This record gives sequence, structure tokens and C-alpha cells, in this order.
Amino acid sequence: MRTQFTGVGTALITPFTKTGDLDEATLRRLVRRQIDAGIHFLSPVGTTGEAPTLSDAERRRVVEIVVDEAAGKVPVLAGAGSYNTHEVIGLARELEKVGANGLLSVTPYYNKPNRRGIVRHFEEVARAAAGTPVVLYNIPGRTAVNMPPDLLAELGQIDGIEAVKQANSAELQPIDGLAVLAGNDDIFARCLDLGEAGGICVASHIVGPEMRRMIDEPERRAEIDASLRDVYETLFLTASPTCTKAALNLLGHDVGTLRLPMVEADEAETAAVRAMLERHGLTSAGATAARPVHAS
Repeated sequence: MRTQFTGVGTALITPFTKTGDLDEATLRRLVRRQIDAGIHFLSPVGTTGEAPTLSDAERRRVVEIVVDEAAGKVPVLAGAGSYNTHEVIGLARELEKVGANGLLSVTPYYNKPNRRGIVRHFEEVARAAAGTPVVLYNIPGRTAVNMPPDLLAELGQIDGIEAVKQANSAELQPIDGLAVLAGNDDIFARCLDLGEAGGICVASHIVGPEMRRMIDEPERRAEIDASLRDVYETLFLTASPTCTKAALNLLGHDVGTLRLPMVEADEAETAAVRAMLERHGLTSAGATAARPVHAS
């Protein structure tokens, strides 16, 4: 299955000001930085983007800014998920209007629908998307509902659904009718080795050029992946995106605070993030982290 969402995608954080408001100027700078680092596509307003704490108007504005700043250089896969099908339909229509190239839609969570309910839900989401590609998001650790490979293959037969972000590492495998994107950084290399589309990553905020090299230098993929394992682990020492925002702030990108119930990194977490950045030579004004990589 072919999809425009291939290679290294970044699950983009949402920067806030010191007072907790959306920081539009910093968001634009982050988008430019990601493109300069060679990232292939961007995925705003997901969990890493603190979407549960954003209003509908803020979600729309974030996507609008990312689309505008990306300016067609990379596609934008916008988060559009909820446990309320009607809400997702409305959100899908709004994000399509502001130019999202695709919609990332998580399994309905908390109310734990059965298989028939999941199929009906995504049928309605795909219909509302009206031709804008839908990427499923399977992350049972957060939703308490797993979409096993046979269910994903069934969903892959729905017109408009073209890929899955797979965050159930134990079930990472090719899926008939769907492109597969790694949903955890530590299975990105394995996903590529399977010949699949790529991944939607968090560490690419910090080591985007190195993750891009796993695409461009497949003969060194295992070596590069092994060298980045401590980055993946450190960024998830606690609830994400706490440590990712701490890392970006330490690198001088001033992405601000988090919104409750998420909280800033404590002293020990910040020290661990700083040590990881130092190990990778990233603390000299963040220059290495943002080293440009020219797309092929």
C-alpha cells in the first residue's frame, strides 16, 4: 500500500508561552527547523502535541500554522481522534478545510467499543474525510483497546484508510491493504527493515538528521539505531512530551511549559535529559541537532 506519509515523520509538540497560551511564532520556527533537518512529514495535534488540552479552535489554528509554514514542502498529518465519533467527524472536516494532507485517528478510548463499533466508527470518519487520507493509530497502552492485525486488515478495506501508526510493538508486521508506520521510536528501524513506510517519531525533534540517515543509509541503520537508544529512553522517562520539551528548552528553542495535567520535568529528569544531550554532542547551542540534511 502506498502513502504520501513515508520516511521520518515527527509527532510535533505544541509550544506554549509562559502563561500557557499557544506560541505561534515558536511553532513556526519549529516547523522550519524540522524541515531543515530533513524530516519527511509532520504530525501536529496528537498526544505529543498535547491535543487533549487544546480547544477545537486551538487545534485548528495549530494545523493552519503548520500547513502554512510547511508550504507544501512536506505533508501534514493532523491528529483527529476522540471516543466520540460525532466529534471526530466535525474535527476531520475542520482540519481538511485548513489544508491537512491527512488525518491521524486513534482508536476510540475509555468507552472501549467492540470490533463492530470500531469498524463503524472508522467508516464514518473516512466518509467525513471526503478523500483526505486517514491513518489509523493503534496504541492499546493508552486506549485500553487493541486493533489486532486481522481487524486492521479489515479496516484497510475501507475507502480512504491507507495506513496505520502501529504502537503495539509486539504486533508490528505488514498489514494487507495498509502501509505501516512505527508508532514507537524504538521500532522505527525494525519497521523500515520490514519494508514498511516509516514512522511517526518523537526523538526526531532532537536527532532528526540521524533518524533521516536510517532511511538514506540502510546499511548503517542498525548501528545508528543502537546509538540512539538512550535518546528514545530518555525522552520517555516520564509522560510524554515532558522530556522532549525539556530537551528543546535546554537546546535554546524556548518551547515553554506544558498544560495540566502534564507537568514540567523535575530536577532528576532534567539532569537526565541534559546528560543525554551532552553524550550526543547536542548542547552547543543546539547546532548539531538542527544540522540541515538535503532531501534526495
